[in-house]
Amino acid sequence: MKDKDRYWDCLDQAIEATNGGRTDEALAWLDEALKADPNGAEAHNTRGEILWDEDKIEEALYEFDLSIRADSKFIHAYLNRAELLIEELGEYEQAIEQCDALLKGTPELARPDRGIEAEIYYLKSKALFYLDDLEGALFLVRRALKTGGEQPIFRAFEGQILFELGRFDEARRLLEHACSLDPDSAHAVYHLGLVLERLGQPEEAGRAFTKANALSPESYPMPVEIDEEGFRQAAEAALRDLPRSVREYVEHVPLLVEDFPSEELLVQENVSPQILGIFVGVPRTEAALTAPVQDLDRVILFKKNLEKVCRDRNELIEQIQVTVKHEIGHYLGLDDESLERLGLA
Repeated sequence: MKDKDRYWDCLDQAIEATNGGRTDEALAWLDEALKADPNGAEAHNTRGEILWDEDKIEEALYEFDLSIRADSKFIHAYLNRAELLIEELGEYEQAIEQCDALLKGTPELARPDRGIEAEIYYLKSKALFYLDDLEGALFLVRRALKTGGEQPIFRAFEGQILFELGRFDEARRLLEHACSLDPDSAHAVYHLGLVLERLGQPEEAGRAFTKANALSPESYPMPVEIDEEGFRQAAEAALRDLPRSVREYVEHVPLLVEDFPSEELLVQENVSPQILGIFVGVPRTEAALTAPVQDLDRVILFKKNLEKVCRDRNELIEQIQVTVKHEIGHYLGLDDESLERLGLA
């Protein structure tokens, strides 16, 4: 058998093993494929995908780079690389630069077809989303839909962005449509649950959270519920744990508990509907040292949001306490970098 034939045969065997969940076998077949053709772009790309699934992020990135080096026209390696930069490494600006280069085209890499172009718009939209440019993200995901046609993943992401913008009714319509297109999309189902919860439909939201958890338990754990008394006790314990000198500054700052941030607060403070807590008022560093605490100064914890980011009661109590200390840090005038250095981010 010629080396090229051997390469493709081994690659087919690797893909079959991957689809069957036999990762070690797949990697062994890819090793054989690369013996037949050390510059096999497809084999390097597939190795990267498998390593990514195994959370070997740097190794996966290396394989995608080898794939691109082996064949500068192999677009799928570019797309995988951009998505990994966004989802795993937080290199959003670098991902945007790569997306722009792909859209522009190069002598080595022709302009993409409409399907690939739509995928690039979607990836760039996600990078902007993580950079908190929600309007830019919304524009680009809609461009992806216009370019590539109706895609459940694009439509669900559009709904997610609208949820983050506080446009709950619009988000509900789009997420329900995404769920009708792909009922097994845990991402769409979960975000529909978030929207339904904010629209005052807790039973329907609970069913959505349960379904999302069944579809993807690792990504979408069920909310950890705690009664009001237990929640407040955890928050007050965080205040007692502060150094005495800090407690003297904050003892008159009210600590409030609400289920969610109000729509008014979302607009005024420009925050996510999923924010865990917030300090509202004037930080002590901006007020006169002798000035009394303002009546409007307050720390607010959002109970339902905190319950959704933890996997058990102990983790929830710890997160409540971290959130209290984080927001007290903002009251004292500490920036996010300082908070992170002190373990309060």
